[in-house]
Amino acid sequence: MSSAFKVQFWGTRGSLPRPGRKTVRYGGNTSCIQVTAPDGTLVMIDCGSGAFDLGRVLRADPNAPMQGHLLISHTHWDHIQGFPFFAPLFDKDWRWNIYGPAGLGESLRDTLAGQMQYSYFPVTLNDLGAKIHFHDLMEGELTIGGMTVTTRYLNHPVLTLGYRLEMDDMTIVYACDHEPHGWDASEPDVIHDLDRRHSEFFEGADLVIHDSQFTDEEYRTRKGWGHSPVGYVSKMCQLAGVRIMALTHHDMSRTDDALDEILLAAREDLKSAGSAMEIIAAADGQMVEITPIPHQQRTSDKPHVSASVAPAMKKSSVLIGVADQKMSNLLAEAASVGGVQITQAPDAATTLQLARSSHPSLLIVEEHLSGKDGLDIYKSLQADADPRLREMSLMMVADREPSRPTEGVTVMKWLIQPFSVQYARAHIQAALLRCACRWLSAPIPLDEARRLATLHELEILDTPFEERFDRITRIAAALAEVPIALVSLVDLERQWFKSCQGLDVSETSRELAFCAHVVYSRKPMIVKDTLLDDRLADSPVVVGGPRIRFYAGFPIFHDNGSCLGTLCLIDTKPRELSEGTLRLIEDLARIVEEELQTARETIAT
Repeated sequence: MSSAFKVQFWGTRGSLPRPGRKTVRYGGNTSCIQVTAPDGTLVMIDCGSGAFDLGRVLRADPNAPMQGHLLISHTHWDHIQGFPFFAPLFDKDWRWNIYGPAGLGESLRDTLAGQMQYSYFPVTLNDLGAKIHFHDLMEGELTIGGMTVTTRYLNHPVLTLGYRLEMDDMTIVYACDHEPHGWDASEPDVIHDLDRRHSEFFEGADLVIHDSQFTDEEYRTRKGWGHSPVGYVSKMCQLAGVRIMALTHHDMSRTDDALDEILLAAREDLKSAGSAMEIIAAADGQMVEITPIPHQQRTSDKPHVSASVAPAMKKSSVLIGVADQKMSNLLAEAASVGGVQITQAPDAATTLQLARSSHPSLLIVEEHLSGKDGLDIYKSLQADADPRLREMSLMMVADREPSRPTEGVTVMKWLIQPFSVQYARAHIQAALLRCACRWLSAPIPLDEARRLATLHELEILDTPFEERFDRITRIAAALAEVPIALVSLVDLERQWFKSCQGLDVSETSRELAFCAHVVYSRKPMIVKDTLLDDRLADSPVVVGGPRIRFYAGFPIFHDNGSCLGTLCLIDTKPRELSEGTLRLIEDLARIVEEELQTARETIAT
């Protein structure tokens, strides 16, 4: 058994593979890292194009362990594109455990299978020869071999996990892709509370492998892209007392010479700051060996920093309405993170009283509390005149999965008993972070069952594009001078586009749909700048592609009064439309309604 962690980089590029004459030394493959633990356990982190070379080496090694663990940070293509080409997955003698973040409605297995559909790849996921087990993760801890692996959400447009691997007093952290919560290179000692929390994730680590795609200057014009500048990474690692910082996820346009200059500048900055931290720029094929250092020989390298005034978890509060004291205490323990204020209530009356007086960020209530329905308790608070209660989020504790629809109520998570403190803590932290974000999913309309039945009776979902609808969206886009116009129909878990001008997609999840807010309110929704709207500012489609900054949605009704979807306009920059233009777009929405009324007859003929 070795006494060291061995880390080998097989892919260090971001976004797109870039092999060529100017990327020879640092390499052009996308993210893939091999970690061999002191006990021999094989761990891969991410499966970009670098996985191809790693797979060939493993297949050729007669001493290979024939069992491995693949940790996927997130499912953007540059982090999984090597998966169908990773040779050990085709070998029946290999066994693989594959881990990744639990998504919004789609499992890790489904996501990986998607890129192996026959349209894209000749071999399906089911045809792989190895024994494969998939594990959907949230924040928490798990054990792999003799290692403790801690997962932590990163700040990226899609759900992304960082991984902290610990064994025998050695620690390796992988954090890719991640963007600062608040960073100004001109004030490096002012640290956002959530960035401080991020730094704590790699406290005292021997090696931190961190996304550092941009220079500080580049980052000024690339905020919201989901990646970090080098100066921020260096500051976070110094704050955490890290031994070695490895820059990775190099920008696809970065040449070897440009990376040399960035590395030299970063080392000069560390020298000027009096820091003993070592910094490297990760390169394809590079090996780093981490050996233990006794605690008495470790040196603290933490700079002085000032706290920023940005809101953080410590300003959140949780009200727990659970009768069983043991369960209530378990939830209180799980919620006790980052200075969160916790209040416990043993019955429905006390829950209602404390909610109205304390205005919690999150209400955790059991399905049946002192004879009252937990959903009804929440509904009564939502109906209160106090707007602070309407901003409160809900978690439900139950003995089984819900067997009835929760119309009019958005439940962030059902906690199904029994569960551990660690499981509850991961979900509560995720809920509180979501509460702190300016992004709200739309509530479910009260007439949801009838609305969906009406939509499905039209038999229009998943039908081909038709000129009669495309003509309307072309006119709407031209009238408003926007690049995107859609006829969007909101289904149970998705919004589907009967007509789509300016976007190369046919549907998105309902979770991301601005149109779902229109369907709920049944009124036009005009957002001049999404970054100024508390419902939308932190939405993945605002901070990530297609970077929506303007939205105007007009409800589309059926003759029976059901709101089926919208005619909507989208732009990637803020704008304001005249009243005359808005009236004309609303007239077009009425024409869409007329076309929908004849849709079933048209399809039938």
